[in-house]
Amino acid sequence: MNYTINFFKRNLLRILFLAIVIATIFVFANSTSAETALEKREKQLREELERLEEQQTAVQNSLDTQKGKSATIQRDLNILGDQIYSAELSIQKKNIEIQELEQTIDLKKQTITELNAKMERSRDALSELIKQANEIDKTSLPEIILSNRSLTDFFADLDSYNSIQRQLEDLFDQIREIKSETEEETQELSQKQNDELDVKKEIEAEKRTIAVKKNEKDGLLSLSKKSEATYESILEQKRAEAARIRTALFQLRDTDGIPFGEALEYAEKASRKTGVRAAFILGILKQETNIGKIDGSCVILDLESGKTKSINYGTIFDNGIHPSRDLPVMQTVLAKLGRNPLDTKVSCPQNVGYGGAIGPSQFIPSTWSMFIPNLTDIFGTYPDPWIPEHAIMGTALLLRDNGAAGGGYSAEFEAAGRYYAGGNWSLYGRGYANKVMAHAINMQSNIDDLRYLEELD
Repeated sequence: MNYTINFFKRNLLRILFLAIVIATIFVFANSTSAETALEKREKQLREELERLEEQQTAVQNSLDTQKGKSATIQRDLNILGDQIYSAELSIQKKNIEIQELEQTIDLKKQTITELNAKMERSRDALSELIKQANEIDKTSLPEIILSNRSLTDFFADLDSYNSIQRQLEDLFDQIREIKSETEEETQELSQKQNDELDVKKEIEAEKRTIAVKKNEKDGLLSLSKKSEATYESILEQKRAEAARIRTALFQLRDTDGIPFGEALEYAEKASRKTGVRAAFILGILKQETNIGKIDGSCVILDLESGKTKSINYGTIFDNGIHPSRDLPVMQTVLAKLGRNPLDTKVSCPQNVGYGGAIGPSQFIPSTWSMFIPNLTDIFGTYPDPWIPEHAIMGTALLLRDNGAAGGGYSAEFEAAGRYYAGGNWSLYGRGYANKVMAHAINMQSNIDDLRYLEELD
């Protein structure tokens, strides 16, 4: 009986590993089957995507042809029709992207579940091995000598103990490998979920575009029942609307506002330099200006402590501007610009931390100083955070470094949160980011309206 128990103990490890191997083979077989089905579906989706891309190319060619013609009601109806159809095709393509992403996400979730199950099995085996090793360790030399067991049994147990130690090391390595693989799969899953969110937000934007274009088309269809002479007067109204959008004042914090057309020009220049979307850059400036309207600004009272005072409310802040990190930098910047630090507007502190942000883009002085070399190269002069063109380029550079280059809702959302709260963006920057993204939608709408009206000429 004792021999049978000892034999079972010595072979328990082999049994456990055999179970893990069998389970792994089963999982692999299922995964292979799932991947095969996924490959077939992906092939179908790619074929559908190619068909839609061909249609979209044909529509774009038609659109380019129509834009080359003189302005007439029928021409503009054709343009709007092509634009609506192109947007609808784009939505179909994006829906295919979502299907592909959903399949990949499901596969990632399945893989993570399988890895977690494998981890649990490995932990169970590890626990049993540790238990066996501890039982052998507890047996003292006198107990071995005084027992009725033979010397052969003792050396058999010793050999079993050494085997357990080796297998423990193997299991530790296996668990570390599974843990690393699980973390990698989880990161990839998070990225795919962000990609899915990005595409869904793009579809929302396309739907807004379609709604606007259809409304415009309905108006032209109604107008077509009248005359081209009436249409000429409508064109004049649209030209006036384009001029109104271009000249509308774009408010900026702690400096004079500029025409929207000028702000857009600066933002598009910054976009070409950094890859950050122009409407998103303007959304940041809009949010900073709104915060300034609500909270007001401060002036520095003491150039040693960094104490500031609210211009609007008279509140005194001991944490007005960081005395060692930002105050010396700010004085250096202001000295080069010929500005007086005691009458220069800075941000007041919000809740916790320090204030002291400067210019319409609200840069903390130490952060602004990081971009001075780059901005000097771009503009050929020492940059001024209160000059709109310099501030807008600085904003774009910081947003690029925060990950917003190339666009995408999730990347822009995080970049906005980081613009406000740095590394603590997920805790303190989400509300700010939501407001910026809403402003960016409105900015993009204004930009699209302006571009459409300009196309009519």
